[in-house]
Order: sequence, then C-alpha cells, then structure tokens
Amino acid sequence: MNESRKSAEEFLHLINKSKRGKLKVYIGMSAGVGKTYRMLQEAHVLLQNGIDVKMGYVETHNRKETHSLLEGLPVIPRRKLFYKGKELEELDVPAILILRPEIVIVDELAHTNIEGSKNKKRWQDVMDILDAGINVISAVNIQHIESLNEEVKAVTGVEVTERIPDTVLAAADEVVNIDLTADELIARLKEGKIYDSSKIQSALNNFFKNEHILQLRELALKEVASQVTRKVESDITIGKILKKERFLACISSNEKTAKNVIRKTARLANYYNSQWFLLYVQIPKESADRINLSKQRHLINNFKLATELGAEIIRIESKNIALSIMEQCDERSITTVCIGKPHLDIWRIILATDTFNSLLKRLSKQNVDLVILS
Repeated sequence: MNESRKSAEEFLHLINKSKRGKLKVYIGMSAGVGKTYRMLQEAHVLLQNGIDVKMGYVETHNRKETHSLLEGLPVIPRRKLFYKGKELEELDVPAILILRPEIVIVDELAHTNIEGSKNKKRWQDVMDILDAGINVISAVNIQHIESLNEEVKAVTGVEVTERIPDTVLAAADEVVNIDLTADELIARLKEGKIYDSSKIQSALNNFFKNEHILQLRELALKEVASQVTRKVESDITIGKILKKERFLACISSNEKTAKNVIRKTARLANYYNSQWFLLYVQIPKESADRINLSKQRHLINNFKLATELGAEIIRIESKNIALSIMEQCDERSITTVCIGKPHLDIWRIILATDTFNSLLKRLSKQNVDLVILS
C-alpha cells in the first residue's frame, strides 16, 4: 500500500510539474552587460513567431538602446502604490494571472517589493506566476545570489542587500550568461551607456574596477556552468548508478562563522545538485534558559538562511557534538561533513572530547569526507 501511495505521489508530482510554467533566467556579472536588452530582443522574436508574450516589468534605466526596444511590445501596466507620500510602481501579478500570456518578461528578479505587497520579493511573485502555468523570462546579476554574498563582498567591498535564494536559480529551466570582457564593459560605462555622466567616475573608482569585473565574471561563468551540470544530471538518464552526494553542515551559535559555513556548504550542494542538512547541536550551556538572546536571534536567522538555501534543519540537544555528528552521518547517509576552520567554537569543543579520533576513524571507515571551510 505504501509503495502504491509513493508511486501515485510521484506521478502526481510529474503531472503538477508539467503544468508549471517554465523559467528562463538571464544572468550577468554586473549592471550594463545587456540582460534586459537581450530579453527584449527575444521578446520581439517570440512576438514575430506568433507567441503571446507580454512585458510584466521591464527596467531600462533610461538606456536609449534598451528603451527603444520596448516599441511594439505589449506592456501590462504596472500596479501603482502610495508609499510614504510617493506614488511608486510594482509588478501587477493579479493582472498577469488574469491575462494569462504564454510568456511574461519580468526584470529585476532580486527586487524588494514595496511594503504592503503580497510578497516581500519579486522572485516570490515570479514563483506565483510559474505556479499558475505561465512561462517567465527574467534577469539577475551574479552579486544578488545568496550563497555568493560573502564572495562578492570580498571582491567589491560592498554587501548586496537584495538577494535571491539559490533555490530560485536551481528551479530555472534555462540559465543564460550574458558575458562581456572587462574592457567592453568599461567602454560601455565611459560611453554613458550604463549610468549618466555624473555617476561614471565614481563607478570606475569602485564597482567597475578591472580586477573586480574579472572576478565577478569568473563567478558568473562558474555559476552558469554549475547550472548546466545540474541540468544534465537531472534530465539525462545515466546508465550506471552514481554515488549521490549528501552534505552535512555543522554550526555553532557564532553568527558570522556559521553564515560562512552555511553559504559555502550550499555552494557545494548546488554544484553537486545534492541534498544537504544543517546540524546544530545544543550543548547544556546553550540551553534555552541559559543562552543569551542575541545568540538565539543569530541562530534563528541562520536557520532561516539555511532553509532559503535549501537545507533541512537538524537541531539536537546533546553533550557530545562529535557523537551527534556520527549519528547523523549514519542516519542520513551523509557523504561530506562541512565544518568551520579550527578557531571556531564547535571545533574547540570537538577537539576537547575523547571522541574526536573516533569521529575521524568512523568518517574514514564510512568513506565520509570532512571539509574544513576557511
């Protein structure tokens, strides 16, 4: 009976998946590479081929070449909202759901909606549209991907606040990289094709430095390559059964280092198209009545971040962290354990126990890798 139910549920999942809209995402290393321009070019081609395509939200940033491509394309009027005495515009999701075009163009995937909107983020609006069976073409810059937040900050010195979970890109049916060389992008900036003249010098001195662009370009190329690998693994049947990677990220109540472990484990799991888990072992001194409020908030925020990045949260009360890790490896068929570098609290606790050697021996015996993240 259980097998029959499982089979029925799997078939139902396939049916629902086929009814869901398809998502195509244009990704780039920075503003100005031509993502919106390419989306509008594609919209014209689709329209010429008799496809019902409509502009849900397009942000041209007053770039002449891009703005001129809007001519002749059907636009769904934006929803007007008043916020703090100003009239602002947002994507009109209800109008899209009523009109039901075959394809809708929705720019700025990482955008934060105005307070009072149904969803906090535009990517959530896109998910609602896809669930209604409508196909979406969208765009995002590499710096807006959640798990790359720390890497982008290290490259540019800027922490990007508008971010999308990696699961959004993982859900995309097609990811296309819009690539330019650093020289081409800087030339476009100097020609005034990205920002107006008052912002050019500041951009050249900060985000648009040659070395920044090269590193962001590398991140974009790696991300798209990872998406292609995931697509191949999920869509193509391979004759032999491959070992399926399963990652276990182990964190303490230290907010900053925990976030690093979470993001890096998410990157690994995304690369291998694998399931991953977040393990927090609550030792006696961190029980609910003893841990301070700030650490509790950090833990909640880290659990939320890990969930957004696709993790399953495991929270255990135990005096022995090493033993808890071993038990979870057994129970969940973990192939790789990810932990912070040696100065972390969790590492010091493990080293202080007599079970550390047995942890390493058991992980080795079970062919489980231990990754120490910098």
